[in-house]
Amino acid sequence: MNSLRRRAAAVTGMSMLLAVGLAACSSGEPEGSESPGPGDSGDEAVSYDITFLPKNLGNPYFDASDNAGKAAVESFGGTYKEVGPTEAAPDAQVTFINTLSQQGVGAIVLSANDPAALCDALAQAKEAGVHVLTFDSDVNPECREMYVAASNTELIGQKQIDIIAEEIGGSGQIAILSASANATNQNAWIEVMKEYLASDYPDIELVEVVYGDDDDQTSYDKTEALLSQYPDLKGIIAPTTVGIAAAARYLSTSEFKGQVMLTGLGTPNDMRDFVKDGTVLEFALWNPKDLGILAAWAAKALIDGDITGAEGETFTAEGLSSEVTEFTIGADGIVVLGDPFVFTADNIDDFDF
Repeated sequence: MNSLRRRAAAVTGMSMLLAVGLAACSSGEPEGSESPGPGDSGDEAVSYDITFLPKNLGNPYFDASDNAGKAAVESFGGTYKEVGPTEAAPDAQVTFINTLSQQGVGAIVLSANDPAALCDALAQAKEAGVHVLTFDSDVNPECREMYVAASNTELIGQKQIDIIAEEIGGSGQIAILSASANATNQNAWIEVMKEYLASDYPDIELVEVVYGDDDDQTSYDKTEALLSQYPDLKGIIAPTTVGIAAAARYLSTSEFKGQVMLTGLGTPNDMRDFVKDGTVLEFALWNPKDLGILAAWAAKALIDGDITGAEGETFTAEGLSSEVTEFTIGADGIVVLGDPFVFTADNIDDFDF
């Protein structure tokens, strides 16, 4: 009996140790339950470590979009960071992409200075498990997963031509003051403008496209040079927020104010004084805050695995100024924020960005 009791006690002790060990290895959840992280159905919590990489830092346009992106990332529990070069040069973003790849961030939200120069670095990022999406300015489609476009390329280009055409009476010489020569979005809009001029406004002559490199002083100097070189110039289109503000600053104190019309893409806060003093009658844009918000939610959807960037996929975004919350990805992984908006003296005080 004693030996039987000793054997029974030993078995009981081993059973208790086994039970304790199993309890230590478990999560304390009922059998079959899971404790996933935000948006994750697996064993590991999802990390919404999202970094915005604009064309250049200190640009009011990207200040607006990236700060709104920061608020969006933080609203769904993510970690936001912004890095970037001080100048919008083609290769200036490569080092930042490489660093983010090494850090293993969840997603890079990029406004590209060049469609091809960044592709090798982006390929390495994707190989490292980093999601890559562009916003505002794209790279070649194979170099990223999706592109968050501000608006339809055709509508943006055509809208600027329609504005300047009306202001100069449908005929005369115009010039374009662009950002950098390699900026994907700028070049796409300019190509649309050229085609639209040829088809719908044959009496308007585009005399030259110049580049201010999204630098205030360079854009200011290019405006002065255009007006000196083309005495019959009737209008300037600047499809860049830095360029249009710099051009307006030059025109506002020159003999050309009210004589040479200026339009393009700008922010209300940069252009308010120039609209109110008559230097600029109308200009267009979208809400860069909404663009940053949409890009942040797109990054979240990629990290969650809800989308891959394939045509027809949908995802939701919260916090936009419009009532739209669901977006559908189109061909080449492009999702569009909406139509361009025209700012005038009548409505410019309704906006603050």
